[in-house]
Amino acid sequence: MKAIDTDRFWELLRALPVPDDAESPHGPDENGRLRDRNLRHYFELMADIRPDVILIGEAPGYRGHTITGVPFMSMRQLTARPGLITGAPEGDGFEPPEAPAFTWEASSAAVWGALADWRGPLPISWPVYPNHPHEPGRPESNRTPRAAEIAAGVPIVMELAGAFSITTIIAVGRKAQYALARNGVTATAVRHPAQGGARIFATQLAALNRA
Repeated sequence: MKAIDTDRFWELLRALPVPDDAESPHGPDENGRLRDRNLRHYFELMADIRPDVILIGEAPGYRGHTITGVPFMSMRQLTARPGLITGAPEGDGFEPPEAPAFTWEASSAAVWGALADWRGPLPISWPVYPNHPHEPGRPESNRTPRAAEIAAGVPIVMELAGAFSITTIIAVGRKAQYALARNGVTATAVRHPAQGGARIFATQLAALNRA
């Protein structure tokens, strides 16, 4: 297994402020600790793969990452058999939370559907803003992260990319690309799979993979 030092990543993640209209998937409660374990396990699996590409989303959604702790993974991907990352018949070894409010997310399904034919090491994924932004008083909703929130999240993106020696950054959606560009990070953009964009997303991602 390739040793990956993510200590500084976790320090930056823990230090990120969480406003009233956002929530951290990696809080101090029992569910947060479970999501921490899932994310650490994800990093271990990706360290074995040695990715050279990182997919940068916008923020965790309430149906996926916020429940599982893993970017672009709803319960359906987390518990898939065979595992989507390892191909192991028994799954990838993640811990499913008990009685999750949601089990499926369209963006997670689209991303993993597009990655099914990926040639080479699977990309690692992470959001440009790692807290789940929601409408005030409505945690089961998604809102666009503010410019200041995104700016605060970019150093975490770059720390993770550096830890894995990433050579290519792909922004999932123009919002993520513009956010990275405003903070001095160059990324190639693909169409976000939400709101009818899944087919275009898959086509563009496949083209980048071939290139």
